[in-house]
Amino acid sequence: MVFVPGLRIPKPVDFVLPLNDGLSKNLVERLSALRTRIVVMAGQEAPSSAKSRRIATQHGGSTLADLQQALEDYLPVLLGLVYNGNKLQHKLQFSWVNQEDDAEETTMSNSWYEVLSVLHLMAMLTLSQANFLLLSKASTDGYQSKVSEECRRTSIDLLLKAAGYLDFAVKHALPQFPPEVRKDLPLDLAEEVLEALCLQALGQGVDIQLGVAIDSIQATMAVKRRLACEMVKYWHQAQENIVNLPLANRWGQKHKFFVKWKHNEAKAAAYYYHGLILDEGNTERFHMMAVAALQAADQFLKESKKACESFNITPPLSRNPPVWRTSSKYLSEKIAKDISSKVQMNRDTLNHELIEQTAPALPDFALSLQPDEYSLPSVDPSWNDILQSESLFPSRQDPI
Repeated sequence: MVFVPGLRIPKPVDFVLPLNDGLSKNLVERLSALRTRIVVMAGQEAPSSAKSRRIATQHGGSTLADLQQALEDYLPVLLGLVYNGNKLQHKLQFSWVNQEDDAEETTMSNSWYEVLSVLHLMAMLTLSQANFLLLSKASTDGYQSKVSEECRRTSIDLLLKAAGYLDFAVKHALPQFPPEVRKDLPLDLAEEVLEALCLQALGQGVDIQLGVAIDSIQATMAVKRRLACEMVKYWHQAQENIVNLPLANRWGQKHKFFVKWKHNEAKAAAYYYHGLILDEGNTERFHMMAVAALQAADQFLKESKKACESFNITPPLSRNPPVWRTSSKYLSEKIAKDISSKVQMNRDTLNHELIEQTAPALPDFALSLQPDEYSLPSVDPSWNDILQSESLFPSRQDPI
């Protein structure tokens, strides 16, 4: 339900030799123990999730929560290495690898690379938790899949939380790298990719809201149209970020197809609801605009299905999870039927040239979902004595 690119997992690091002269034995051992815990846990999680993703339940449950907690425990201690121009910032060689491609291992002697990688992994785990909640559970009748409203709302909270990590990474972590170093970052940490993932999280949050609105008898057509139009803007911006990136590897190509799929699906939903509202007008012009909008919806729905098929067959292979009441399921059932009825109703007044004209412009609505605000935690108290020393911190300008 939620696209999660290959997890980036850490490789072992020797803290003792590079830091032995600069830090106390206890602090070095604590850094090493906290990171080793993450290496082991991520190494256990990655093989299961790297298997064929024909089953969408690989990420989920207590393992994700435990790994997330391990990252949160590690981050305050790690931040001591980047605090206030710490001379030890470039002493360690940090290595991370994308689970989908062993060739994508990147090693950098920059502690901000470690911070950025931790933030990225925290975001990906949060997206995985949202995905786990959205996987349909079999209902008691054995026929229809169900996702509770509580799970939907919690998943939206998780999507906004993941967007917050990514937004912070773009605005505060990436600027810590000099331009010549930023170009050496792996592509999955590129600003455009992080921006796209942030926007996708927001777009899928609105998609869930639209699914809830479809289920609600109280939600008006105007509300559904507004949500669909917001989705279009989020997915358009996500696509603009990655369309020109050389994402030719496994996870990258799949990422592009996913964004294309959801962007077209969002446009199908927006034109569908816009067409229904236009058709409420009492003039021939409104009826023709409604038909044009519905035909655009039909075309975008077909394009979304093609992109979905391309996404599924692109390695690592995947399949659509059991559907619940999302816009895609609803549109598949409704668009063809409504187009047929509208065209039949207006058969005598339709003009072929008018039908082929550009569909009416969609309304422009302000985006309602924003990333959760996130800030780095305080540096762990185990650094207190060292932070008071001038020897490791020649600059007093705190970059955090």
